[in-house]
Amino acid sequence: MSESKKPIYNDYFFNESAYDYHDGGYVPLEKYDSPEVPLGIPTILKPDKETDTDVWLTVHAQAGETQILPGAKTKTWGYNQSLLGPTIVFKSGKTYHVTLKNSLPELTTFHWHGLDVPGPFIDGGCHAPVYPGESKEITFKVDQPAATTWLHAHPCPLTGWDVWHGLAAMVYVTDNHEESLPLPHNYGVDDIPVILQDRRFHENNQWDYDADYDPDGVAGPTALINGTVNPEFDVTTQKLRLRFLDGSNRREWRLHLSDDLVMTQIASDGGLLPEPVQMTKLMITCAERAEVVLDFGKYKAGDKVTLYSDDVPILTFNIKEFAPDNTDIPEHLADINYPEVSDPDSLVHQVVMSGTDEEVGINGKKFGMMRIDDRQEIGKTEYWDITNTNDCCGGMLHPYHMHGGSFQIVSRNGHAPYPNEMGLKDTVSVNPGETVRIKMRFNYAGVFMYHCHIIEHEDGGMMAQLQVYTSDEPNKKYDLMPMDTLMNAIAKERGCKVDELVIKPLDSYKKMGMDMC
Repeated sequence: MSESKKPIYNDYFFNESAYDYHDGGYVPLEKYDSPEVPLGIPTILKPDKETDTDVWLTVHAQAGETQILPGAKTKTWGYNQSLLGPTIVFKSGKTYHVTLKNSLPELTTFHWHGLDVPGPFIDGGCHAPVYPGESKEITFKVDQPAATTWLHAHPCPLTGWDVWHGLAAMVYVTDNHEESLPLPHNYGVDDIPVILQDRRFHENNQWDYDADYDPDGVAGPTALINGTVNPEFDVTTQKLRLRFLDGSNRREWRLHLSDDLVMTQIASDGGLLPEPVQMTKLMITCAERAEVVLDFGKYKAGDKVTLYSDDVPILTFNIKEFAPDNTDIPEHLADINYPEVSDPDSLVHQVVMSGTDEEVGINGKKFGMMRIDDRQEIGKTEYWDITNTNDCCGGMLHPYHMHGGSFQIVSRNGHAPYPNEMGLKDTVSVNPGETVRIKMRFNYAGVFMYHCHIIEHEDGGMMAQLQVYTSDEPNKKYDLMPMDTLMNAIAKERGCKVDELVIKPLDSYKKMGMDMC
């Protein structure tokens, strides 16, 4: 790829007036006063068993303690470890048999964010609880392009609680095409997961979700990168592939490097972009992923390069000796052959995200566990218009996520998508006063949620669900979990009565005189 012929973008694309730092409850990042430590690189989850066609895995949600800061360990939750989880690698074309095990003190769910799998139970939304001390077996075939996806808990209205405690992990999907490209592929050496989160550390280095709660999204002043505070990474190759995941409950990350080093974005949520995009600034909003390649060819051993979010350093790259790398990123990375809309005259699905704080909703309603808000036939591609009506004080960005597969962005207020949005997506941030048109096709039947991915917004009701149906069973009934069942289970686990439960997002429903039934 000839860099001189490619435009280099030097802005964050989105409306600055809506950035999270304009929110009255904004929590600015601060560099924590502790020594730099090596960036934590998750291990790769080892299969229990594997054949040429099938793989067996166990994903275990568990509580523990993690040494994050000097002094007392922090009480945390994680998958197969005390915090976050090992990276899970799926090969497209293989069938996976996954044991979901829960050793937490309360129920949770396992949502495969970005995987194209049936819903609602394999998808792992709020209707797929795994209770304490129990296990559940799910089986699915991975049949999608290589991509960076992720796993996180999704037990509404406790998704924010679970993710804040640490239940999130990176998930790679690989395929033969992506593996054939001259891109960095050596995991942990030149292919690095970068999970972006933030926390506030209270007394004895502990987290306190309820104390930090904000209905517009919980945030903390300390950057936590792969569970590491003040991380540094030793660069031993000229080119480095970073797979960014905004795993925060609320925070937008506005990323740039010292010396305005160019980032070449090669992939977004759903996989490779059709062509690479060069930029010096990248904003990533809640749940989005972005893969970038850095070229350190102009640096020498002993140099340092710093990754910032706004003006706060969050990750230091220590340049070591490396061999010259003259490979070029291909000018064409992937064909994006998304199916055309089946019937251009068909009704366009409407999603209106409105409100802030406790008043958030979709299409004037808060989420109902038993209510189907929309329907789409399996295998048909249809338009969805996603509108953000916020207009007060500059409004706020709402990152919109659809379960059940990837979509393609058609336009923003009738104009072209941003240059790095030409690939497949499952999450798109929508500016105030903007309508983003997408086209979406579902490959599996089931019930799927769609929502704002500011997690406290979805927990507070900015969420809805649709049924993907087949012509043979247009009105198939699913065993959805009523709100009473959920509340009774949580109350039992916490040893209290239902009316004694402290679940902060439910205040949003009470304020609006609504419930989740």
